[in-house]
Amino acid sequence: MAGVRSRQFRLCDISMFDAGLQWGAPLPMKIDWYAPSGETSRASALPVNRPRVRATLGRLANHVPWWGKVAAKVLLSRLPVGHRMWKQLGLFQHGAMEQPVYASSVFMKHFARVRSYLSGEGFVCLELGPGESLFSAMMARACGASLCYLIDVGRFAVTDLPSYHGMARYMWEMGLSFPELDNARTVMDVIDACHAVYETEGLDSLRKIPAGSVDFVWSHSVLQHVRRDEFVPLMRELHRVLRGGGVSSHVVDLGDCIGGGLNNLRFRDRLWESSFVATSGFYTNRIRYSQMIGLFRDSGFEVDLLHTYRWEHVPIAREKLSPSFHGLPDDDLAVSGFEVILKAM
Repeated sequence: MAGVRSRQFRLCDISMFDAGLQWGAPLPMKIDWYAPSGETSRASALPVNRPRVRATLGRLANHVPWWGKVAAKVLLSRLPVGHRMWKQLGLFQHGAMEQPVYASSVFMKHFARVRSYLSGEGFVCLELGPGESLFSAMMARACGASLCYLIDVGRFAVTDLPSYHGMARYMWEMGLSFPELDNARTVMDVIDACHAVYETEGLDSLRKIPAGSVDFVWSHSVLQHVRRDEFVPLMRELHRVLRGGGVSSHVVDLGDCIGGGLNNLRFRDRLWESSFVATSGFYTNRIRYSQMIGLFRDSGFEVDLLHTYRWEHVPIAREKLSPSFHGLPDDDLAVSGFEVILKAM
């Protein structure tokens, strides 16, 4: 690929990125694709990816009540349509990690927080829930990782090579080193160039990683989507794979996926934890703030809370809550999200 070459390695310069991104100031979700001259991302070439179509769907969604969104997602999730097509329509997305600016900034947000704990080049890292791309592995390699695990519950990552060429070009423009991709023919070639491992069996994939072999773990708006009965086993696995003194950085969104409030707390556990809901595109485990912090500690982590974000008022009337949430204080219900560092003890 013309214009994208490997250059002498130097560790990431954090000042090039906004490593202090705040919950209340989300990264832009619509970013131009960084495609080399003469190359176009297959995704951006599809007609359904046009901004006008996506904007129209977005405006329609803003006028649909929460219960209408639930019904629509239940129906749409049962249609025989692949994930890539839903992605083009802006539905059932797993984040915005296909966008180079967003993906690089998310990685640097977490890397900046843990860099002082790392011994320098040659660290081993693990991303939980890479979502729509494997760009994080490219960033990790440029910042000195010797090995990067990418663990997800499905193969959601884009597979068209122009997307990865575009990311490589963006990294080049930012002054970051990355191995040449001229000879890459498949995404597996890109993964190999990153010294990465991409596994998509969730908890089972984590169990394959050797104990005490990882220096740095991170996730970005992922932990709230882990099935509730798998949450503690997952945290224990993360603790197991981290070396002594290893750290993890997490951003957790405690709002629902059907309106940004707490409408998910209306449902009884039997329905909400069923496979029917879990496969409908709006599942969150509903573990509340104080509960999740307690589970981190019970799993063997020292908790360093960086930021807590709150709604001005609890966004649901208490009488609308399912009985299992009636006992939660308003102070807990008002937490919309938080950012945390977990240290393996």
